[in-house]
Amino acid sequence: MHNLLEKTFGWLYPLLRKLNFGETLSSYISLVFNIIILCFLAYFIYVVFRLILVTIMAIVAKKTKTNFDDLLVSNQTAKYIAHLIPFLFIYKSVPVILESYVYWESVFGKMVGVYIILLSLWIVRSILKAIRDYLKEQPKYSDKPIDSYIQVIMIVLWIFGVGVIISKIFDIDKGTLLGTLGAISAVIILIFRDTILGFVASVQVSLNDMVRIGDWITFDKYGADGDVIEINLATVKVRNFDNTTTTIPTYSLISDSFRNWRGMLNSDGRRIKRHLLIKAKSIKFLNDAELLKMKEIQLVSEYIDKKQTEINNYNKTYNIDKSLAINGRNMTNFGLFRKYITKYLENYPGINKNMILLCRQLQPTSHGIPLEIYAFTKDQRFEEYEYVMSDIFDHIIASISFFDLEIYELPTDKNSLEY
Repeated sequence: MHNLLEKTFGWLYPLLRKLNFGETLSSYISLVFNIIILCFLAYFIYVVFRLILVTIMAIVAKKTKTNFDDLLVSNQTAKYIAHLIPFLFIYKSVPVILESYVYWESVFGKMVGVYIILLSLWIVRSILKAIRDYLKEQPKYSDKPIDSYIQVIMIVLWIFGVGVIISKIFDIDKGTLLGTLGAISAVIILIFRDTILGFVASVQVSLNDMVRIGDWITFDKYGADGDVIEINLATVKVRNFDNTTTTIPTYSLISDSFRNWRGMLNSDGRRIKRHLLIKAKSIKFLNDAELLKMKEIQLVSEYIDKKQTEINNYNKTYNIDKSLAINGRNMTNFGLFRKYITKYLENYPGINKNMILLCRQLQPTSHGIPLEIYAFTKDQRFEEYEYVMSDIFDHIIASISFFDLEIYELPTDKNSLEY
């Protein structure tokens, strides 16, 4: 290679000397001519290799079934390689052309060398981007934080590349450079604090499977409530349900508390946990006449017969004086209503009967007695879930009056309302 370059660029100077040109003039004329030849040859090599590489890669991309080569084409990998080849030629030619100009040979050689390193990093970056895009298209990798891995690799390569560039420009030994970087590691850690934290968080998030792309998460601290669309070293992007985008620092996923709804979406149901406040004064014992009337409610008719027989037998066994309703055992409108709701939920088609289903009474409050519905819908989709829950509570609210119960509401003065 060296002999070929000497034949290409070393023939003019001897010729000019034979033609009795001065040494200095011959040297400058030869230098200018060789630079022109070098630029022409470099451009020719670039055009040829760009045509060859781009054409071959395009043909291969069409012939193969895999989509990876198409992604290499779209990320312009062939064009970057075509740029690199002529600069390698220039780098090899500089010592021959500038052999008599040691200082300029050193300066120009370092400049070309730095550009070759940067261009090499750019080629690797384009290949990694193609790998990233390819993996994102694969179902088993679609929910993985591929961007984070690619960014970590690129950071390592850039650190290595910058180290090589510094050592090349200032002629520093690589061992000395690494020792110097170790001495200023505290400063480096301070500068790259967020990147380091993001890297650690990305690894932990991935290893512990805390968040995947496509997961629905709720992060109250940052006002995020939607689907994760991107995970990288610095940030996690969440597309909220109003189509806004919230950006969350990656390390906050391990330092703060957030809610991931993946478990619910992968389960057999979505939980309903909502309560109504019942007026305490409306709760009462039921007499025989009221029970007879409530037997007309089909869902609790059989229950009333069974429970009434059980209660009557108990009261007779223990000779209970029923002149007062408080004596012995009795049914209440509130207890009967809870049983009615339970039966109603058991017969409702949108409720998953294989999961927990109950209607329970909570701790009394100053606003009334909370009556809570705890059940799971079959359909986890947001629209269907809201429809089922609303339909159930519509029915419950409308049913309350049939049991002589009242829902607590803050008192209002109608006369003070302005229309």
